[in-house]
Amino acid sequence: MKLAELAELLGCVLVGDGSVEVTGLSGIEEAKEGDLSFVVHSRYFPCLATTKAAAVIVHHNAPSCPRPTLRTDNPYLAFAKALSCLYPRLIPSFGVHPSAILGPGVHLGEGVSIGALCYLGKEVEIGEGTTIYPQVYVGEGSKIGARCLIYPQVTIREGVILGDRVIVHCGAVIGSDGFGYARDADGRYFKIPQVGGVLVEDEVEIGANVTIDRATLGLTRIGRGTKIDNLVQIAHNVVIGQDTVIVAQVGIAGSAKVGDRVTLAGQVGVVDHVEIGDDSTVGPQSGVAQSLPPKSVVMGSPAIPHQTWKRIVLSLPKILELLKTLRRLEDRMGRFEEKGGGDDRRE
Repeated sequence: MKLAELAELLGCVLVGDGSVEVTGLSGIEEAKEGDLSFVVHSRYFPCLATTKAAAVIVHHNAPSCPRPTLRTDNPYLAFAKALSCLYPRLIPSFGVHPSAILGPGVHLGEGVSIGALCYLGKEVEIGEGTTIYPQVYVGEGSKIGARCLIYPQVTIREGVILGDRVIVHCGAVIGSDGFGYARDADGRYFKIPQVGGVLVEDEVEIGANVTIDRATLGLTRIGRGTKIDNLVQIAHNVVIGQDTVIVAQVGIAGSAKVGDRVTLAGQVGVVDHVEIGDDSTVGPQSGVAQSLPPKSVVMGSPAIPHQTWKRIVLSLPKILELLKTLRRLEDRMGRFEEKGGGDDRRE
């Protein structure tokens, strides 16, 4: 692809020879002739003078480069779009495999592909252009929108609704029973029927081995554009807003509410019934035990403001020395009191 053509597709400002042919993408240090590269962080600016890349995506304020550049306010986003242009995802179109089982009343939109050994239950609806890879289970009454990608061995239980352009990776389970029990007088557990559903809105991506529980009543809801990494557990009746990012091994307990544009870093735990406000960030391995207002930035378990957490962490290496100092002061005070220096009573 010609660099000038790529610049137009990416919405970048071209500086240099637009007739350069771009055949691939690579890191700035590994790039070779024909590769497009990118620089986001200033520590890689020195590489601009020595790179062998055919062209480089940089910020508008980046230093000059002997190679042609594509200048933009968001080099990383431009790089991501370039990947899509140069390495388009090949989505197979294989029709309905003879080994797939379709229940009564199943409706398939135009251009749907159903892989080998899939099972679609009664009254399932699949939107146009959706691809369902082999060994996928879709339960009775579930609906999957248009142009979705459902990878192998996904389980979508009954009464689940997926919007358009949803991606679900291998091994995910959507609509499993919520974890709810009531104890009787003898201390035995009675299972609470989970009769609600799950609603996943448009353009959500769900990672491998994610589990999203159905609601006890009503819906567990995942908002438009939210991205969920691998190995995340989302419990019954959780509500997640739009454009939120949930990183690997996060656990969100029942009826918690997570706002729009929230980031939950790896291994975050969220207790039940709390609310995390819009535009908040929760750092890795943190435990959210109480509701957070919008734009919170917290760390630790229980989660506290990020700057407070950093001061606490920086002080931890000094604790042993402080304890030694305290013991020395206690010993001196003890000796002082033994000599009567601590008695300030007047006769």
